[in-house]
Amino acid sequence: MWLSPEEVLLANALWITERANPFFLLQRRRGHGKGGGLTGLLVGTLDVVLDSSARVAPYRILHQTQDSQIYWAVACGSNRQEITSHWEWLENNLLQTLAIFDSEEDITTFVKGKIHGIIAEENKNRQPQGEEDPGKFKEAELKMRKQFGMPEVEKLVNYYSCSYWKGRVPRQGWLYLTVNHLCFYSFLLGKEVTLIVQWVDITQLEKNATLLFPECIKVSTRDSELYFSMFVSINETFKLMEQLANIAMRQLFDNKSFTEDMLLPKPSKPLKNISALKRDLDARAKNEWYRATFRLPKDERLDGHTDCTLWTPFNKIHILGQMFVSNNYICFASKAEEACHLIIPLREVTIVEKADSSSILPSPLSISTRSKMTFLFANLKDRDFLVQRISDFLQRTPSKQTCSDIGQKKSTGDHASEVQCQQCALKRSSINIYKILSVDYEVPTASQGLLKFGVCSPLSFLLQAKETMKEESWNIHFFEYGRGMCMYRTAKTRELVQKGIPESLRGELWLLFSGAWNEMATHPGYYSDLVKRSMGKYNLATEEIERDLHRSMPEHPAFQNELGIAALRRVLTAYAFRNPTIGYCQAMNIVTSVLLLYCNEEEAFWLLVALCERMLPDYYNTRVVGALVDQGIFEELTRDCLPQLSEKMQDLGVISSISLSWFLTLFLSVMPFESAVVVVDCFFYEGIKVILQVSLAILDANMDKLLNCCDEGEAMTVLGRYLDNVVNRQSIFPPIPHLHALLTSGDDPPVEIDIFELIRIAYEKFNHLKADVIEQMRFKQRLKVIHSLEDTAKRSVVRAVSGDIGFSMQELEDLYVVFKAKHLMSCYWGNRTSAAQRDQSLPYLEQYRINLEQFKDLFASLTPWSCGLHMTVLAERMFRLLDKNKDSLINFKEFATGMSGMYHGDLTEKLKLLYKLHLPPGDSLLLLLFCWWELRELCKTLYNMFSEDSLEQELYHAIATVASLLLQIGEVGKKFSNQPVKKDPVSKESPASDQSQSSILEQYSQATPEGKASGDIQIEKNQQGNQIFVDGGGEGPGSPIQLFSDDETKDDMSMSSYSMISTGSLQCEDIADDTVLVGCEADSSAARCGSAIDTDWSISFEQILASILTESVLVNYFEKKTDVAQKIKEQRKIERQFSSSSDYELSSVSG
Repeated sequence: MWLSPEEVLLANALWITERANPFFLLQRRRGHGKGGGLTGLLVGTLDVVLDSSARVAPYRILHQTQDSQIYWAVACGSNRQEITSHWEWLENNLLQTLAIFDSEEDITTFVKGKIHGIIAEENKNRQPQGEEDPGKFKEAELKMRKQFGMPEVEKLVNYYSCSYWKGRVPRQGWLYLTVNHLCFYSFLLGKEVTLIVQWVDITQLEKNATLLFPECIKVSTRDSELYFSMFVSINETFKLMEQLANIAMRQLFDNKSFTEDMLLPKPSKPLKNISALKRDLDARAKNEWYRATFRLPKDERLDGHTDCTLWTPFNKIHILGQMFVSNNYICFASKAEEACHLIIPLREVTIVEKADSSSILPSPLSISTRSKMTFLFANLKDRDFLVQRISDFLQRTPSKQTCSDIGQKKSTGDHASEVQCQQCALKRSSINIYKILSVDYEVPTASQGLLKFGVCSPLSFLLQAKETMKEESWNIHFFEYGRGMCMYRTAKTRELVQKGIPESLRGELWLLFSGAWNEMATHPGYYSDLVKRSMGKYNLATEEIERDLHRSMPEHPAFQNELGIAALRRVLTAYAFRNPTIGYCQAMNIVTSVLLLYCNEEEAFWLLVALCERMLPDYYNTRVVGALVDQGIFEELTRDCLPQLSEKMQDLGVISSISLSWFLTLFLSVMPFESAVVVVDCFFYEGIKVILQVSLAILDANMDKLLNCCDEGEAMTVLGRYLDNVVNRQSIFPPIPHLHALLTSGDDPPVEIDIFELIRIAYEKFNHLKADVIEQMRFKQRLKVIHSLEDTAKRSVVRAVSGDIGFSMQELEDLYVVFKAKHLMSCYWGNRTSAAQRDQSLPYLEQYRINLEQFKDLFASLTPWSCGLHMTVLAERMFRLLDKNKDSLINFKEFATGMSGMYHGDLTEKLKLLYKLHLPPGDSLLLLLFCWWELRELCKTLYNMFSEDSLEQELYHAIATVASLLLQIGEVGKKFSNQPVKKDPVSKESPASDQSQSSILEQYSQATPEGKASGDIQIEKNQQGNQIFVDGGGEGPGSPIQLFSDDETKDDMSMSSYSMISTGSLQCEDIADDTVLVGCEADSSAARCGSAIDTDWSISFEQILASILTESVLVNYFEKKTDVAQKIKEQRKIERQFSSSSDYELSSVSG
């Protein structure tokens, strides 16, 4: 390509001049191409270590003048053809012009201007493609594609210099991280190392330091362990590798491939050597952290952050921290953990103003809200720019009047007044929603928490006093720290949550701490519209919901009447229609029923959204991946925190049994209701960390009993009795007997455990758990869980197909891995067609499917029948035969069936498979009779199959003998046929017909080397009798079709044996100008043979089998066993290992 002219001081260092004229030099890099010797090895090593551009462009053109010592690089090329075209252009267009100039400066100026003009013209014709990557990065991407043979759709994210430890020897080179692959290349003194690992194949990523591998990254796959070290920034590299591996796992799990963020703002100044894709991934990571930290909606995007201080009125100090600004929120997080968190929705902001600066309070910014709260930030570095950004976001914020804050109008003593603070849209649409939409319209809608509809017993004076004290504590907290979304969240807030939330405030605070209030406030009327659209519609999810409605807290009075059941039905159905990917999952009914006790329907719906989509990701689906991931974390924490109990629990297999029920229902299904809701209080404030802490505390409390257990049942009984007796002595409602407790109660009075004491112990003993550490552990466990699920799917598929197939279980598993890899390749390199879409609702066997093009690749590399240039035709016929449902896709069972027929069938089965492949249209399941043309196609296939065999000549002679015998059998059968033959004027030339059929014999006895190479069959072209005439359909008496075309290597789908298929299946280049297609009945012999004179000529499969059995060399060929394992190994080794971008590769000099 043309380069913007740049100076080159040493023109001949490490370069060889191949062509020269008075104004230009064409040079080649030393060591590139053939030869080079020691100098070439040293230069090649230097290029790799220093990441020289000569690796991707080993040719260049320099401009020079006779008296100047400075050279100018004007063009480079990856191969000789490219650089030669540039050289010829310069010679043809510039040499004569340059000879006219007298001044060398004018010559150089003219050349530079001409080159700049060419580059400008090329850029003008190029379509703009968003943000451009830096030039150095583009060069690295070209090197990556050239070295590893990647297509253009494979995007490079970043590349790093590092060492790969091969044994105990480090190999210095470059690590390339692409969207779908981890690649490494090293070239040192002729020793070349090339690694390609798909992210989906990685089972573990670890960053550790040992004596042998100082500060290294360990990459584990099913087959090997790779160690990389000597990074400039190992933390940055490891974080990016984790992110890319996580994206790959997501693709395996939910079939969502990576797509670039087109809305990512461009940087204000160019970033050196950082790609747009790397910026995109960095932005995603920051957005995910931002949303998780402040519990914001999933579509919220961080715009920027800056260091600042926040004045906290409750303790009268300035707290150091960071301000985060996004489209709809201003957030603050203190540097000291739990000192202060603040969330200010822009919909609540009324005034943003710059206050006067002083030495005590530099660059202050004041923000006021509708709830009469004012927040004072200071020490802002770029206050003017920040104010402008906030003003821009405020202008885009909807000005619709909503209730300014959830707690603004609530009164502490009267829970019924909570309804007054619901959103205006809820007042308009939710109150009578059940009357409008339900068949049972006489039942009122639950417009407040269902606890108010239950029957409460008279409260004792002590319980009432405790509840009043709780409410008063929270009122004092609201007065000091604010109430609602703009509350200052501090360690004091957490202490109050641990002591229990009053019944009257529980729903309000759940909405605030989970972030559900934000989504409800920004989506007015969404729930009511969803209920309208979902009611009256039935699918699998609604059937499951109806089945589980009466299993949802049946012991609670609120769900012993139609009001509670109907409210639960509407919320679950609405969510199933909002998120059809999840739909409905068991345990959602239990959690939702508890939410409805403290919230109205719309609030419960948005709490369910927060729970399923943000706080417990991937928990509620058919494979409960999220719960299995956290179960793995729980097992790891048990090993770290309770080592003496961990081994015992593993032996008993208890953890996998208890953790799913504990995590999926947040202890609601295993603890008494009034105790479990206290755990839910802490969960909405702290997240999954609390569930893990409480689980560890429960195991710790029962350690001695569990160590003495003999089996899983005994251990489950111990834990069940313990949880049944976790009590909440502060509850103002009468205790609801737990179903499990009623069934397992014994004679001895159990020891009661206070829930608040259990939570206190959990926080004290296991307070070292941090949210960011748990997220890191989640990534590690997600790799294990998803690979484990994929292994389970593989074993299920293999078991499902193993009964009818001759492959061993191990061979089937290896075939499945190759088949799945081909499918995944279509996901990230294909066009996202139906073949690439993995529908996880389908059975395992149907989830991975491949199309014709992918099948051709696999067939060519795995088939035991090597057919040379005829391979594509045979693969297409095999695909049509296996695709029984005609959806242009085949699943693994169909694929394995075809492979098994070729590898493990006996002689008869293999011949029967070949026979079916040549019955048009290539998908026949019945063994119809062959016409002579189909016999000719079968012989052609056999001829190509034998072309690479060691007994090639013997096989050719044998098949010629068999063909001669079959033709004679067909002629005898034709004479004894009773069917009348329709005569044409042309059909009188029966000798020509006999001659044309007998000419098949000549192809084997007179086959030339050229004929073998082309995979074709040669006959004498001067025989005028070798023509078949078919009915021209009004175009004359007949139209001649050559029996054997001159170019049969293209595709034999144009043969007349396929004339019954639609003309769209014929390729234009294979049809003669005078060919006329015949439309006939598919079951007639004439339709298949396309010739009126051969309607009576036919042979059966049994006759073909009997004829082949007469030749022992053919029998031995088809009974020969081939090792499929070796074929699979070769396929996995060479997959994607291709590169043809230059005329000589570096590997040509590697030792």
